[in-house]
Amino acid sequence: MRTRPLKVALLGCGVVGSEVARIMTTHADDLAARIGAPVELAGVAVRRPGKVREGIDPDLVTTDATALVKRGDLDVVVEVIGGIEPARSLITTAFEHGASVVSANKALLAQDGAALHAAAEEHGRDLYYEAAVAGAIPLIRPLRESLAGDKVNRVLGIVNGTTNFILDKMDSTGAGYQEALDEATALGYAEADPTADVEGFDAAAKAAILAGIAFHTRVRLDDVYREGMSEVTAADFRSAAEMGCTIKLLAICERAADGASVTARVHPAMIPLSHPLASVRGAYNAVFVESDASGQLMFYGPGAGGSPTASAVLGDLVAVCRNRLNGATGPGESAYAALPVSPMGEVVTRYHISLDVADKPGVLAQVATVFAEHGVSIDTVRQQGKDGEASLVVVTHRASDASLTGTVEALRKLDTVRGVASIMRVEGE
Repeated sequence: MRTRPLKVALLGCGVVGSEVARIMTTHADDLAARIGAPVELAGVAVRRPGKVREGIDPDLVTTDATALVKRGDLDVVVEVIGGIEPARSLITTAFEHGASVVSANKALLAQDGAALHAAAEEHGRDLYYEAAVAGAIPLIRPLRESLAGDKVNRVLGIVNGTTNFILDKMDSTGAGYQEALDEATALGYAEADPTADVEGFDAAAKAAILAGIAFHTRVRLDDVYREGMSEVTAADFRSAAEMGCTIKLLAICERAADGASVTARVHPAMIPLSHPLASVRGAYNAVFVESDASGQLMFYGPGAGGSPTASAVLGDLVAVCRNRLNGATGPGESAYAALPVSPMGEVVTRYHISLDVADKPGVLAQVATVFAEHGVSIDTVRQQGKDGEASLVVVTHRASDASLTGTVEALRKLDTVRGVASIMRVEGE
């Protein structure tokens, strides 16, 4: 074993960063044995230097992250501060000064992954980011390496634990959205401002990363259709139950049937109770991968939290350090396919539409005519009425999102339609 330690700098020492530092210290001998050389925590960049950080030498702590990554003697920089800046500048500076990078920064990778990969390649360094998607679940490496010889056609998953906890609570207890969100906040699953989670921004960033790797195509955050879950109601869950379904916020990345394009989207969807993702409870994540040769694979586990995310970071750290010792680099960006990303309007799936309508003869015929005029075939219809008011639930056969949008716009213009209560896609069938 080489005796000179590999030097590691840590950018950020919050929930994840502090756990990375703890594991590096407590598992130092095991890490050294697995890597072939000891690893040394050479510096920790923080915003609040006066905070007590158990197990970390205060002399290693600095507020000057730029000076830290410019040292020139670092082997690896671990970035767990999040956000776009200063993370982007610090990562590129680390490459320029000879260090490889391990990151958990999904937002930055979804927005500027191509530029970061190019910088890593220019300087002959690694960029690893297993922790950016689905916490401890091994997903990036299986897609990038284990399935490198296969053709991935679809990635369908629950990639945000907060939203899954909320929807699971609504499903299992009949709670409303706000009540379930309040509980998630009280238990620490949701942030004080839950927008990034419940409006799908977090999942969309992860979908962009997954789609890019799965389809060997550059997919940016702006390419991902995003729809949040704050409008999901207890009534939607009751309708889902009547269909033998539940509701999940899904990230869906698909290759078109002709293989000529891809789509990436995040939105709530009804899925059959028989689908493996339907049984994913609480704050857990799961991703379902479909490919030509391997068929169907499912990856499941804790998708967030200090220890699970740190586990993924340390896995990358071991891989990058091994590469460093061998004078090699691991897989970089694979974007050779360069497939176009199709707009949401071209996505084809089934739909569940709930309408508030007048309870009088001829309403159903009017509604059916609108669906027919827009080329959307109806599978089932349920109608309930009382005192001049009625609810009409329509489940369609597969149709394009553009056709469904046109249908809904036309329905809203009917005098007999009081309102469109909800629209939800039906997936996983």
